[in-house]
Amino acid sequence: MSQESTLFTPFQMGALHLPNRLVMAPMTRSRANNDGNVPTDSTVKYYVQRASAGLIITEGSQISQQGVGYIYTPGIHSEAQVAGWKKVTDAVHAEGGRIFMQLWHVGAISHPFFQNGELPVAPSAVQPTGVKAFTANGMEEIPAPRALETHEVKAVVEDFRKAAENAKQAGFDGVEIHGANGYLVDQFIQDNTNQRTDEYGGSVENRARFALEIVEAVTGVFGADRTGIRLSPTGNMGGINDSNRLATFSYVTEQLNKFGLAYLHVIEALPGHRMAAQPGQEPVAPTLRQIFNGPFILNGGYTQETAEAALENNEADLIAFGIPFISNPDLVERYQRGTALNDPDQATFYGGDDHGYIDYPSLEESLAGATQDIDQSRN
Repeated sequence: MSQESTLFTPFQMGALHLPNRLVMAPMTRSRANNDGNVPTDSTVKYYVQRASAGLIITEGSQISQQGVGYIYTPGIHSEAQVAGWKKVTDAVHAEGGRIFMQLWHVGAISHPFFQNGELPVAPSAVQPTGVKAFTANGMEEIPAPRALETHEVKAVVEDFRKAAENAKQAGFDGVEIHGANGYLVDQFIQDNTNQRTDEYGGSVENRARFALEIVEAVTGVFGADRTGIRLSPTGNMGGINDSNRLATFSYVTEQLNKFGLAYLHVIEALPGHRMAAQPGQEPVAPTLRQIFNGPFILNGGYTQETAEAALENNEADLIAFGIPFISNPDLVERYQRGTALNDPDQATFYGGDDHGYIDYPSLEESLAGATQDIDQSRN
């Protein structure tokens, strides 16, 4: 594929000028320091290695202790966490990169282990299905959560605003609100997890209220042109579902247009992918693409070829890649040069040491190693 392909052309995304259309998707790697959920020196290297991406979106980072659902995941609600992330942003910027932080609250997808023995919180007391909590004791059953009181919902919105302020202090170029994957914002939007009867439940207007209040709070800190949001209209993590996904997410997207956001990031897996929509379920992303007035990012198992096709067909402006960026720190160069990719080691995706985290070879290192092997074989 030629270097002139759309994937490698610049793009103006909100306040940022991106050198290419490849976005590094937010991916939990569970490598934070367990003492305070602080990014480490290895975290710095991990993101610096991938600074050639048009945009890096960090792994989800908890806005509060209440938002934690997995061990070894970083946060953005303490001074130590802000300082740890500042090392990351300084290093990425020194390499010419651009980096957004994903702001995260897991809601019901948590465990009393993380909540001082208390129940996790959610819009309603609906127990997640098909998932377990990753705690220091291993994988544990997730209990039914406690429904947030109305005043507590407003307090969580404030937590998102404070987290955005912390992210700004840490030097991020912007933030992405995590409204996807069955976590708290998604739990409010979809009607099988939101059974509330107050101003945050019932009608789609009420169920979208929490997400839109968060967007308003966060854009008040960073500006709309440095704020994005991620949605997963056909995801089913934790058993999340909506009786009319197309109508629900179309409404949310229409409302997002009022802000002038940097982007809308939609996860909708391609057919054949492990996270693809259920048989008979119509895709929602094409409709959201038509509705949304700003830059549109698609994510969901794309290869270089399918990404290029999606861009050429105007299905998106940018494509987010996950696993390819895990195993290929220089993914942009490898795609540009049409070279082979490193094979990902799924056993090292979550947790562990630097193996499978910062030791995947760059193309230059791979070629040097191959040359060395040839030289040794000749001797």
